[in-house]
Amino acid sequence: MGTKKLTRRQAITAASAGTLGAMINWSFRPFTIVKNDQDKLALLGGNKVHGGTWPEWPVWDVTAEKNITEMLRSGKWWRGNGDHVADFEKKYAELMGAKRCLATASGTTALITSLKSFGVDAGDEVLVSPYTFIASYNVIFMNKALPVFIDSDPETFLIDPSKIESRITDRTVAILPVHIYGLPVDMDRVNTVARKHNLKVVEDACQAWLAEYRGKKTGTLGDAGCFSFQNSKNLPAGEGGAIISNNESFMDRCYSIHNCGRPFGSVARTSDYPISGSNFRMQQIQALILISQMNRIQKDADIRLANALYLDAKLKEIPGIIPCKLADGAERSAYHLYPFRYISKEFNNAPKEKFVRALNAEGIPCSSGYGPQNKDGLIEETLNSKGYKRLFSESRLRQWREENVLPGNDKLCSEAVTFYQSILLGSRSDMEDIVRAIAKICENRASLNG
Repeated sequence: MGTKKLTRRQAITAASAGTLGAMINWSFRPFTIVKNDQDKLALLGGNKVHGGTWPEWPVWDVTAEKNITEMLRSGKWWRGNGDHVADFEKKYAELMGAKRCLATASGTTALITSLKSFGVDAGDEVLVSPYTFIASYNVIFMNKALPVFIDSDPETFLIDPSKIESRITDRTVAILPVHIYGLPVDMDRVNTVARKHNLKVVEDACQAWLAEYRGKKTGTLGDAGCFSFQNSKNLPAGEGGAIISNNESFMDRCYSIHNCGRPFGSVARTSDYPISGSNFRMQQIQALILISQMNRIQKDADIRLANALYLDAKLKEIPGIIPCKLADGAERSAYHLYPFRYISKEFNNAPKEKFVRALNAEGIPCSSGYGPQNKDGLIEETLNSKGYKRLFSESRLRQWREENVLPGNDKLCSEAVTFYQSILLGSRSDMEDIVRAIAKICENRASLNG
C-alpha cells in the first residue's frame, strides 16, 4: 500500500494537534458515542449530555494586585504621569512582532483613530466585512465616510477577496478586513487589490490576538492593525484597545489624535493642538491588568487551538455540521469564538434556532453568531440623515442600496453557530461532550422538528 501524502494544511493540522496535545498532556484518542447518549433529547425531557460546569472568564491573577495597589496609592492613574501604559505598549508590540503599539480606550477608538490618521474623511468610502460586530462599520460612519460591504465567503466566515475590486469607486480610500472570531483573512489577496488602487489597509484584528497568517501575526499584515481588550476578549482588561504598525509617522499621528490633538514626534508643535483629536487614552490600571493577563495568553491560545483542532476533526464526521475552513495562507486562528455551519436539511429541516436551543439544553452553551449587519437599522438612519444627503448624491445612495445584496453573507448568517472562547479552555472530556451532544441531536433529528 502506498503512503498517503498530506497537503500542507493537513500537515500543519496534524503537527499542531500532536504537538499541542503533548504540551497539555492530552491524547488524541478515538472518539466513540456512548449508547445512552442517544436517549431522548434534553430539550424534550431527556438527560443532558454535559452536567458539569465550563471555565469562567475572565480569570483574575491575584499576583497583579500588589502593582495595582501601589499605582492607586501613588495617585498616578492616567498615562500622563505613569509608565505602565508605555510598558504595556512595548510588551504588546514585541508579542505581535510590530515596531510600535499605541494603547487606546477601546478597540472602537483604535479603529476610529487609525482611519482618521490615514485621512479617512467626510464623503470617502471604506470597504468592510459585513460579518462582524457593529463597531467595524460604525467607526466608518463616525469618520463621516460610507461603509461599502463586501460579501462574505460562507466557508471561511470572512470577506471574499474576489468581490472587493468591483466595489471600488473614485471615493474609495481604504479597506477594513475583519479577522472575525480570530480567523485570519486572506491578506495576500486583499493587499494585492489595495496596492493596485493605492488604498490603505486597516486590519480589524479586535478578535485576533496571536492569530497567524504565513508566519506573521494578524495586525501586522496591512498598514495598521487594531485590537480590543474588552472584558470578553482573549486578552481582557474590562475595556481597552491598541493600534500596531511599522509606520512611524502614522503612529505619531495616532498618538496625537488619541491625546486631544497635542503634538507628538513628527507631528510638529505649530500650536498646542496642531491637529483635531480626542481623548482616547488608556488608563494605567488597564495597562497593569493587561500586563498580568499577557502571562497566560500564549498557554490559553495553545489550549484553544488543540481543542479547536479536535472539534474540527470530529464534528465534520456528523452530517450537516461543517467546521469553518481556514482561508488560504491562514495558519492559526485565535478562536475568540469557535464557528461551524449548521445545515438544516440534514437535521429534518429543523430551524437553526431549534438546534441552538437543543444544544444548550444538552449543557453545551452556544449561540447563533452575527446577523446580517449590513441591514441594521442604524445604517438607514445614517444614510437618511441630512449630513449624508449632503455628502453623497441621491444616485450614489440609491446605488449603494441596490448593491447591498450579499447572498454569501445571508447564507452564512442563516447557518452559523458558535462556541464562546472560554468553552475551548475546557478539558478533553468537555470537548467529547460537545461532540456527543451534537451527535445525539443528529440521531434524534426526527423529533427535533416534531
